[in-house]
Amino acid sequence: MSISLRDMAVGDKGIVKALQKGNKGYRQKLLAMGLTPGTKFSVTRYAPMGDPVEINVRGFSLSLRKNEADTLLVERIEE
Repeated sequence: MSISLRDMAVGDKGIVKALQKGNKGYRQKLLAMGLTPGTKFSVTRYAPMGDPVEINVRGFSLSLRKNEADTLLVERIEE
């Protein structure tokens, strides 16, 4: 079942399932940063007000704003 990245907690691990249709600017930006379907990541931290969220993906830390995070459909995985 796909969920939004914002539904995950710090320490959760996941895999990118898809990018939502819609804003092509964000979609292209996320794809260029390596967030392609099948990519594994972990949630590192949330800012105090919940925006942005920081994830570790492909060996680097990436911070995403709420609207960017909402573009990602992910699945929580156990490792």
